[in-house]
Amino acid sequence: MTEFSQAPVRRIVILGGGSSGWMTAAALSKVLMNQVSIHLVESEDIGTVGVGEATIPQIRQFNAGLEMDEAQFVRETQATFKLGIEFVNWARLGDRYIHSFGQVGQDLGMVPFHHYWLKARRQGQAADLSEYAINTMAARAGRFSPEARAPGLPAQPVYFAYHFDAGLYARFLRKLSEAAGVVRHEGKVVDVRQRGHDGFIEALQLVSGELIEGDLFIDCSGFRGLLIEEVLKTGYIDWSEWLPMDRAVAVPCESSGPPPPYTRSTAHAAGWQWRIPLQHRVGNGHVYCSRFISDDEATSVLMGKLEGRPLADPRPLRFTTGKRRKLWHKNVVAVGLASGFLEPLESTSLYLVQSSISRLIQFFPHAGFSQADIDAHNRLADEEFERVRDFIILHYKATERDDSPLWRYVRDMPVPEPLQHKLDLFRHTGRILRSAGDIFTEPSWLQVMEGQRLLPQAHHPLADLLKPEECAHFVAGVREAVRRQVDSLPLHEDFIREHCAAAPMR
Repeated sequence: MTEFSQAPVRRIVILGGGSSGWMTAAALSKVLMNQVSIHLVESEDIGTVGVGEATIPQIRQFNAGLEMDEAQFVRETQATFKLGIEFVNWARLGDRYIHSFGQVGQDLGMVPFHHYWLKARRQGQAADLSEYAINTMAARAGRFSPEARAPGLPAQPVYFAYHFDAGLYARFLRKLSEAAGVVRHEGKVVDVRQRGHDGFIEALQLVSGELIEGDLFIDCSGFRGLLIEEVLKTGYIDWSEWLPMDRAVAVPCESSGPPPPYTRSTAHAAGWQWRIPLQHRVGNGHVYCSRFISDDEATSVLMGKLEGRPLADPRPLRFTTGKRRKLWHKNVVAVGLASGFLEPLESTSLYLVQSSISRLIQFFPHAGFSQADIDAHNRLADEEFERVRDFIILHYKATERDDSPLWRYVRDMPVPEPLQHKLDLFRHTGRILRSAGDIFTEPSWLQVMEGQRLLPQAHHPLADLLKPEECAHFVAGVREAVRRQVDSLPLHEDFIREHCAAAPMR
């Protein structure tokens, strides 16, 4: 057995900037506390995708770990607050539902709330599921605060994330990173040098001739995957049989009113359109399948649905949904789009960056690079990617639409076994089991399955320990508490104006 070297990693090289590169630089510089030199290579001539403007609540943990001042962060990134995502036209044309963060209702004993709701619903004594979720009702009312304080009720935390300008976020993180000692190198990579005996990367050569040497390389080079794929040829797993969207077109536009505290996803004939409200503009995009619509038609659909004057020319993107076969290979770890791509339907793009960074820190290597560590890292990454994949597939599979070829295809397609098992379990008994590696909670699965018109055939038998009138009373009390808590919240635009309004963009 070859002796394992426990010599420390002394030099980290990050290839690529944007959100993924600067998130990695900021986090590693914070954790490593100047004990390891960190160098980031990026070129101003290479643009970033920058569509990751909507997030999920885990981004707050990342920002807190960097000891960010939240108000400053919101101001500098033109951010707004996000309580969830509204889905329009997904199960049927005309349908609307919100997948919100946080709890739905209030569990009783060991039985989740939705089983009591199902029982009351069958008795004709329950309102729409959305009326039992603070976040959903606050989103619809355009209200926001980190905490609800209704008179006579205990204070209730409000779970939230952000919408922000990804370019401004990268700029904000760059300032933090460089202040912590990260060294930025401007220029394109023209050569990658590898060790002869094992293929490990030794250095990047820039067009200027500068040689950037390192022990550990982080590939944040986007779809290209310069190190993980072009050099190390790791391979790619294609998931387009389940997620056939392969293109997008994006454009910002002027705001037409106060920003709502939620993202909107509107399903069209051959894809879906995002709407992300910031303080200074609205981000828009149309994700679509080129088998069912042309690029020009997709752009026309997007431009025809804008709510304000466009602020730039539409920008096209092409992608293949899937992931690298190995996110860590030899001494290269892929982060962000270099690691894989899942369409931003549930705003997971920046979360997957954050999670990759956290996993790298968990398995931070010695210079000897234990293969057992690398394999464990990759197994966890696979589980997480696959569970996010399944959650996104759910939105397509659970549809009743048959008005276009795309919707007939996704409605009838077979899906991965773990997802099919979850769907069957919910249909028969209303039970939701959270899988290993699943970042989405039971309330998330519940809201999307119910919003997509999946209703169970039965509820948990323990819910029948409550008499029908007791169940109706319990459910009604939860609904009334939610109403009072939402009424206690200020308007979203008022909260921003008072606490964290950004200066006008020049």
